[in-house]
Amino acid sequence: MNKTLFEKIWQHHLVQELDDGAALIYIDRVFLHERTGSIALKSLEADNREVVSPEHVFCTMDHIVDTLVGRDDNTKVPSGKNFILATREACIDANIKLFDVNDPQQGIVHVVSPELGIVQPGATLVCPDSHTCSQGALGALAWGIGSSEAEHALATKTLRVSKPKTMKVNFNGQLGFGVTAKDMILHLIGKYSAAGGAGYVIEFGGTAVDALDIEGRLTLCNMAVEFSAFTGLVAPDNKAVAYLEGREYAPKGALWEQAVIFWQSLYSDEHAQFDKTIDVDCADISPTITWGNSPQHACAVDSRVPHAPIDATQNQLKALNRAYEYMDLPAGSALKGLPIGAAFIGSCTNSRISDLRLAAKVLKGRKVADNVNAICVPGSTTVKRQAEAEGLDKIFIAAGFEWREAGCSMCFFAGGESFGYRQRVVTSTNRNFESRQGPETRSHLASPATVAASAVAGCIADVREYL
Repeated sequence: MNKTLFEKIWQHHLVQELDDGAALIYIDRVFLHERTGSIALKSLEADNREVVSPEHVFCTMDHIVDTLVGRDDNTKVPSGKNFILATREACIDANIKLFDVNDPQQGIVHVVSPELGIVQPGATLVCPDSHTCSQGALGALAWGIGSSEAEHALATKTLRVSKPKTMKVNFNGQLGFGVTAKDMILHLIGKYSAAGGAGYVIEFGGTAVDALDIEGRLTLCNMAVEFSAFTGLVAPDNKAVAYLEGREYAPKGALWEQAVIFWQSLYSDEHAQFDKTIDVDCADISPTITWGNSPQHACAVDSRVPHAPIDATQNQLKALNRAYEYMDLPAGSALKGLPIGAAFIGSCTNSRISDLRLAAKVLKGRKVADNVNAICVPGSTTVKRQAEAEGLDKIFIAAGFEWREAGCSMCFFAGGESFGYRQRVVTSTNRNFESRQGPETRSHLASPATVAASAVAGCIADVREYL
């Protein structure tokens, strides 16, 4: 029987079909962080339950920890220190590997897991964070869960899951000059809406996806959840094998050879049937940026804020009018040239070494505009060290960017780090919801290259003019 990649992984991990149509699925890896990890672990302890396989559970300090140089357990997030201390204590008690605040491998969960080889093709991995779908870039079935589900996975290595439908999204053709994986996914969401993937697990494919490196695929899969998908994934190929080889938690010796043979079987069969297919012509994708308060409010950087469609419903009109009002951008406004007050490069979407290299290429020999507060937060301490070894930090600092420690930072505002009140920000993050990066901030999602170009220009800029 011809099967999709998702169906193969599902069958490998199917423990039992349940009477209500859901299934009990075996979980290979659980990753926690300090915002919810301590809650799940303390709840287990209160119920007199243990973590069944602590060697398959990992935790990192990323969501609450400050990213200022010289940081410690203190944080600007209200009660944040309590979360950090509780997570550390719970991990020690449960014998879980913790990438602590000043651990040399600390970083954002969805950056740390791939770079250490914790996530692997064909595995199931869950984390109480919605962007766990990032890790599907390596051919894993990875998805975000809640704290109570994390407890169940920790105690039983299983989860009850309603089987999603399957969707194939093909990006056909070659990417144009200055176009990145971030532009690909923003274009998709902008065209098919933030609800376009609801109820589906999405396999990304096509010539443009084949051409992406693993870090580009991580960016692509990262925002599958912004398309409302259950998760996203890419079939593992030789690039995935090469990426994982030699990483700390990747198989070694004879186990490596066995793993590669298994990974090479992980693809959708030629005649496998998907419930839905979307074909995207990459010739239609330009450097893309959001204009509103949802990732679906995306368009080419050299275009204008769209007018409401003629056939828009009353609810759609209400949402669009709110977006125009909140962003202070009437329909028809030009995006290119719109003044900004801040620029941010970081997050689990775009904070890997390739992202920083691309931004540095734009920034080299240039200066951030006087009116712009520019900050770069590497996705992990490993990425930060590598960037510094390559001299990228010097390029960022010389240009006028602040160079920070690793963490989630201003991807989301929880009373801690922010850009201040009603600031207009061009950002490499994944969500432009209201007040996402500070009180009433107006966030425009874009690639790291577009962020860097806009920081230099002092306004939203077309990166193609800077490369």
